[in-house]
Amino acid sequence: MILKANCKINIGLDVLRRREDGYHDLSTVMMPVVGLHDDVEVTPCEEPSALHIKGIEVDCDPEQNICMKALRLMQQRYGIGEAQITLTKRVPFGAGLGGGSADGTMVILALNEIFALNLEEPTLIALASELGSDTAFFVRNTPQLCEGRGEIMTPIELNLSGYTLVLIKPDEGVSTREAYAGVKPAVPERTLAERLKAPVEEWMGSVKNDFEKSVFASHPRLREIKEQLLTGGAVYAAMSGSGSTIYGLFAEREKAMAFAHSTPYIYDL
Repeated sequence: MILKANCKINIGLDVLRRREDGYHDLSTVMMPVVGLHDDVEVTPCEEPSALHIKGIEVDCDPEQNICMKALRLMQQRYGIGEAQITLTKRVPFGAGLGGGSADGTMVILALNEIFALNLEEPTLIALASELGSDTAFFVRNTPQLCEGRGEIMTPIELNLSGYTLVLIKPDEGVSTREAYAGVKPAVPERTLAERLKAPVEEWMGSVKNDFEKSVFASHPRLREIKEQLLTGGAVYAAMSGSGSTIYGLFAEREKAMAFAHSTPYIYDL
């Protein structure tokens, strides 16, 4: 079975408070980007399970890869057999696009089908949540208001059809640890859901990513990219997740295509 593990962008990201368990409560909208995806192939086998990676090189011990963690989790919980996983990697990592999270979740979904476990959505969401904070989103893979660590999801109407999305991923990356180390939690006067009711052209200044302030201070190149997108005609631009990808939404496709020289990641929504 081959599943497409598409990435996501965060539209707004409020870091509300630090929790006693060390995590943070968030409020963010995650939106799938179906044009940019990894391929995750899962095949049952008799020999010991293994992970094979093609495409972008992943410098990680196979057993520490989220795909193998997902397989081991399902084996422990449901006693399923061995499987070969082939990951064709296209989504850059350290990008705030959730590529790894999508890969792990697709392994769970594939194993559920292959071994006829018939697990329902709440169980699949709970399993995915054990792998990370944004993994649960990919079970639904539709626009969701994500709260808590990201695992508490509410469907949200967010129609961006007609816009063109430009993703720019610079060579430098931002670790999740670094992003959280510099953020200052705060509860805004108006919820993110309320602010997103405004037209897209009015989002700048109110729909923010709380990680940007500290991340831009230590990675000024990311601020420059955001400014370039806005100067180039984006009606909205922001960092996705904890970075380092910066994206822009363009109402005019021609202006978006002017960035084709600097990124291959341009998609009509």
